[in-house]
Amino acid sequence: MKKILFIICLLLTIHVSYAQYNPLWIPDTLSGSTFNLTAQDTFRQMLTGNQTITAAYNGDWWGPTMIWYKGQTVHMNVTNKLQDTTTVHWHGMHLPAVMDGGPHQLIPPNTVWSPYWTIENNAATYWYHPHLHMEAEKQITEGLGGLIIVRDSIESALALPRTYGIDDIPLILTDRSFSANQMTVVPYGDSMVTNGVLHAQCTLPAQVVRFRMLDAAIERSYNIGLSDGSTFYVITSDGGLLNAPVPLTRFLISPGERVEILVDLTGKTGSLDLKAYNSTLSNFVGGGENFGGGPFANALGKKDFPILHINIGAQTALPITTIPSTLTTNTYLSASSASVTRDLTMSDSTGVSGILGPNAFIINHQIFQLNKIDYHVPVDSTEIWQITSSSVFSHPFHIHDVEFNVLSINGATPPAEQQGWKDVILVPNKPQGPTSSNQVVRFIARFSDFSDTIHPFMFHCHIALHEDEGMMGQFVVTGNSLPNGIAEPNTVKPDYTIYPNPSTNQLFISFANTSTSAYYVRIVDALGRTMYMLPRPQLENGIDINGLSAGIYDLQLTDDKTKITVSKKFVKE
Repeated sequence: MKKILFIICLLLTIHVSYAQYNPLWIPDTLSGSTFNLTAQDTFRQMLTGNQTITAAYNGDWWGPTMIWYKGQTVHMNVTNKLQDTTTVHWHGMHLPAVMDGGPHQLIPPNTVWSPYWTIENNAATYWYHPHLHMEAEKQITEGLGGLIIVRDSIESALALPRTYGIDDIPLILTDRSFSANQMTVVPYGDSMVTNGVLHAQCTLPAQVVRFRMLDAAIERSYNIGLSDGSTFYVITSDGGLLNAPVPLTRFLISPGERVEILVDLTGKTGSLDLKAYNSTLSNFVGGGENFGGGPFANALGKKDFPILHINIGAQTALPITTIPSTLTTNTYLSASSASVTRDLTMSDSTGVSGILGPNAFIINHQIFQLNKIDYHVPVDSTEIWQITSSSVFSHPFHIHDVEFNVLSINGATPPAEQQGWKDVILVPNKPQGPTSSNQVVRFIARFSDFSDTIHPFMFHCHIALHEDEGMMGQFVVTGNSLPNGIAEPNTVKPDYTIYPNPSTNQLFISFANTSTSAYYVRIVDALGRTMYMLPRPQLENGIDINGLSAGIYDLQLTDDKTKITVSKKFVKE
């Protein structure tokens, strides 16, 4: 009897705790042309009692939302104050490979990495996150990540909600499990976490509201819907506006994907929930499984659960109360314009150790190798990538560098909400049964520029666990002068002078040959620790060394043409 009473009390406690909502946290914003991000180990009060150990950019969870404008040049200064090496990948951005932040752009502790590039992306929601090979799951679990909002003239001319935090709401969807108030690194969490908040709620005006949603989960997909069954309108895919809003009552978002939706609360009162209707998901889509035990068991598996409790309040002074009928006119790529079709495979394998035991998911029948280039893609080419999956599981496929158009899913035209610019596509699992067929997704992309024979771009499953365990490949975009874009042989070392030397605050570099330019500059202290990492530095502006302590340093300059590195010493006074 006592045991029964205890169980009843426990269930009541759980019910009460879920009925007590917490205010939705809205990340701060950063704007301008220079952005300073510091990755740091920190703490956050996520549960009652002890604080939770977290990691974040510029705070105690996640990072600020950066607002960029198409056509502007952004300069990033990323300082790693973590105890571990990290990287920062600008997910969805079209930019040089050396600035991309994949597994090759390692940022050691106490190092500053300073990439920059011109924003060529369309207005949409993007994000940044760590991409350290075999450690992405851990670092994302700890809380590292952040949103990017790109604006452009087309989106700005539309009557859309865009007052950040009022009628334009960022929603970072993820989940966590806790042990003694500390997060555990697992594929699935037991608790829904929205913007770093458990049981999140907010008050929104009774008008059209925009949600910018990112699936930042390790493995879980979310089958989005509203508790009152009402229609919402999808207005963007990963990389920009759709031609027109797409009315839906459900939208499946998978790890790495973003979507913007409009919800019309005009004339409504009371409250409703934004929910994940995951009870209807296939057992072979992340979040649709229901394991009774083991590393994939979790309290949210194959269940419906709230993402955000919405209280409906008064309208703002200038409310948006209508859904636009059109958004933009996209010019998509034609299959006939492709010069190459690349065939990729997704499959299951044995003999690979990891959390999956003796099994793993793989691309092209191999585990990722950091020093192996899988494809050489000619610059200024248009390609079809055909992914054939025999895997028992559905995998969100992500490619760096480009946004693509989905041509077909198993021979059929993709649904309207998937017909925009994408960088993540969920590749369906092969159904079980002796007569079932492999699943095939075809997309088309243009690789217009940013050739680089040293730094590759990645393609991978965006389930962080699968990525860490080797479900990833890489390609370089190559020039046209020689096969595979190999540079003309040249062994002439770059000759340069550092001045003033000694220096107190700024260094300049003079080249003996005026046609020489720098591909990379690293500044290393007397103990061999990298202090600054400067890809393709703009040397005409000098190198700011105010952040260095007094001492002797090596400046390691890599020539752009030959990729030969020459090191010279300088003194910081």
